[in-house]
Amino acid sequence: MLEKLRCAAIGLAVLGVATGGSAEAGEALDEALYARLLLRHTRETRDLARTRVDYAGLKRSAEWQRLIANLRGTDPADLSSPEQQLAYWFNVYNILAIDRVLQGYPLESIRDLGSLFSPVWKHEAGQLSGRAVTLHEIEHEILRPLGEPRIHVAIVCASLSCPALLREPWTADRVDEQLDGALRRWMSDPRKGLATDTAAGSLRISKIFDWFEQDFGASGGVLAFVSRYAAPEQQAWLERHGRSARLTYFDYDWRLNDLATARLADLVDSAGDLAAPGTGG
Repeated sequence: MLEKLRCAAIGLAVLGVATGGSAEAGEALDEALYARLLLRHTRETRDLARTRVDYAGLKRSAEWQRLIANLRGTDPADLSSPEQQLAYWFNVYNILAIDRVLQGYPLESIRDLGSLFSPVWKHEAGQLSGRAVTLHEIEHEILRPLGEPRIHVAIVCASLSCPALLREPWTADRVDEQLDGALRRWMSDPRKGLATDTAAGSLRISKIFDWFEQDFGASGGVLAFVSRYAAPEQQAWLERHGRSARLTYFDYDWRLNDLATARLADLVDSAGDLAAPGTGG
């Protein structure tokens, strides 16, 4: 898929329209700083979120403000390869989604920051090289036109039913590997990724595949796509019964993936994680 992007060079055209370019190179995104913040202020969980964010700690974090200042100085026009484009925009979307939450925190859902007629996705989320951007623009006008269906596992709208937020930056040298790994983890979750009921002959998948069904056409359709990343036993079942299976979708839980509301029993211990929810840094 990345090879198709490289040959078509469609990403560069999209970026040129989206940013307008600049005469001087911008800053590079400080991936090391972002990595430290993710390690300190996110936590793997066993619950629906799979990754929860320490919004209370980030709201007090001087390092988070440094990251936002750094992000403002980056220029998407400097990106030359599909890998750079994907990694950059995934990171930008996720950073800005978190930052939008922080601007209204505490809250129950990121959607509380907007309304039916003025959704949060279309509000200004931040600035890049002097230009305001929205989450809607990044998703629908920059990423989706690239024709890479795997983007839907990478951009996380701060909600429980979203694919789990990656606890490391997306990087150009590993983005293909990271995407495939994230998709396998998503499809392995029977609560929001993929669940098969062999007795009932039914298949349940994320509502994301319903909302963006057209994005998976070039990959053979939704069922072919999810089968590619499913566990081997599910792949075998889908190969035999996929065409006749009854397809349903998980309800989408828009509640915030907030660490403060996680149950202690759901937290996964890991060296280097938060010492306690809500710590600064």
